[in-house]
Amino acid sequence: MEMARCLIVDDSSVIRKVAKRILTSAEMMVTEAANGQEAIDMSAHEMADIIIVDSSLPDMDSSDLVRRLMALPADFKPVILLCLSELDLGAIMRAKRAGAKGYMLKPFTRSQLLEHFREFRFAA
Repeated sequence: MEMARCLIVDDSSVIRKVAKRILTSAEMMVTEAANGQEAIDMSAHEMADIIIVDSSLPDMDSSDLVRRLMALPADFKPVILLCLSELDLGAIMRAKRAGAKGYMLKPFTRSQLLEHFREFRFAA
């Protein structure tokens, strides 16, 4: 089985490091982006299987980032999850309309993050 790739887009280095520590394994390679433009640049070079996007990025609206990621030419479309610090139905609906598959709340635990990943991993 090919190694799965996950991209974590969050301006908080702490959140990125925690998520990377949770998800990195023999089956999963995890990369990080500190903002939307960095995520687009990385994804244009190599698209991740699943992308976790923070709902409040410093350089662009999260739904704009989702839309731009989904529009990139790639062999497949990534599974994108919006990550929020509080439930915001407006942000969730905008992200879903842009192409996100779902959302998760932070702070998250290892089991929550892995469960979200399992839920969408084979749905791609």
